[in-house]
Amino acid sequence: MEHSEILRQAADAGVRLVSFFWCDNGGIIRGKATHRAGLAGRLNSGIGMTTAMQALGDMDQLQVVPGMGPGGEVRLLPDPDTFTILPYAPQRALLLSDLMTLEGEPWAACPRDFLKRMLAKAADLGLTIQAALESEWYLARREGDGFAPLDESLDNSSVGMTPARPVVDDILDALERQGIGIEQYHTELGHGQHELSIRHAGAVRAADNHLIYRETVRNVAYQHGLYASFAPKPFPDQAGNGCHIHFSAWDLAGQVNRFYDTADAQGLSPLAYQFIGGIMEHLPALLALTSPSMNSYRRLSPGSWSTAYVCWGPDNREAALRIPSRFRGQEMASTNLEFRPADSSSNPYIALGGLIAAGLDGVARDLRPRAEMSVEQDPSLLTPEELERRGIRRLPASLPEVIRALESDPVLTDAMGPLLTDSYLAIRRSNWELFSRHDAEFEIKHHFYKY
Repeated sequence: MEHSEILRQAADAGVRLVSFFWCDNGGIIRGKATHRAGLAGRLNSGIGMTTAMQALGDMDQLQVVPGMGPGGEVRLLPDPDTFTILPYAPQRALLLSDLMTLEGEPWAACPRDFLKRMLAKAADLGLTIQAALESEWYLARREGDGFAPLDESLDNSSVGMTPARPVVDDILDALERQGIGIEQYHTELGHGQHELSIRHAGAVRAADNHLIYRETVRNVAYQHGLYASFAPKPFPDQAGNGCHIHFSAWDLAGQVNRFYDTADAQGLSPLAYQFIGGIMEHLPALLALTSPSMNSYRRLSPGSWSTAYVCWGPDNREAALRIPSRFRGQEMASTNLEFRPADSSSNPYIALGGLIAAGLDGVARDLRPRAEMSVEQDPSLLTPEELERRGIRRLPASLPEVIRALESDPVLTDAMGPLLTDSYLAIRRSNWELFSRHDAEFEIKHHFYKY
């Protein structure tokens, strides 16, 4: 969108504040706002921000990261194509931002630029990546110092839709008015849990849409006197919240799905299998990017449909990577892969960037997944001997394990670059150090409304 059009729309709508949002290393959406009177200049020069913002832990404890201290500044430079007037706050608008140096170059710790760099590598191979992030979330009421689910309905129950209807209808309206397409909606397994899936888009736009989606759901719920939680496990006795990542690779024109092949029994191309092979190879380290919070490891457990093993399979929701069945008459368009051990405590740019980096490593090294690692049942039902024979390993079960896995994975850390890697790992370590000193109640309290 042209700057002049942004200024015109903001003036016509009576917008007073425009927030420049970004997502930090802890998966938290942060922002700074400019008054409309200064918007024209800020669109060109950005808003100043201390480098230390990318070294803040989950509870704003500043970590020691070289290059991220009290000295030094970067710019929040907005992407004009993300300009959105907020339906739930009509005197406000948002712009999603890149983190830029004072010289106007992408900052080495910018998560959005990491994703762009991985997409540029894919483009060198003639590929564009389409993605959609499929989120689950709870609607809850405040009760004293804690929260209680909105209802006690069952999975996919129409009864569960009834108390949530006014909220969900307003969420639908707000998303549609922001140009975000809706796929489907249903209640989930947990009490007061919902899933409202949105349309796929190019990978950067898909990550942008996820931030807008989270902001919209939380703000609309709040206007109804409710709280929406995207935390991985906000209620310890209820199902966890996933953020499954659907993705596919297309040609540069966006016309041919390069993951699709009619000659294969699963309808997948050699390229798709190479992506699967790369993801299986890097899966333990990938979890540090896709399930990065202390709370994530209350969700990832055997038999919970959240995945707990390094395996893949057709329409298997206990597999780390699922091959969804295609829709009749739309076989090519609907061919995609679903990465399941992901949640909304992740930074979507970093999660998608890491997933693409792993897939591209599979292409570069012609990695193919072992056929024995394809399962059509809950792998936790297999005997230890059968798991070993088929090469199916348990996923890391704690944050320290995935931190170590990422530290020892040069493909992912080289893709991220030293500054992003160092700052990201510092935040993950601080998360562990903080929450490991406290009980589960403290952890859940301080994760519930953060994401």
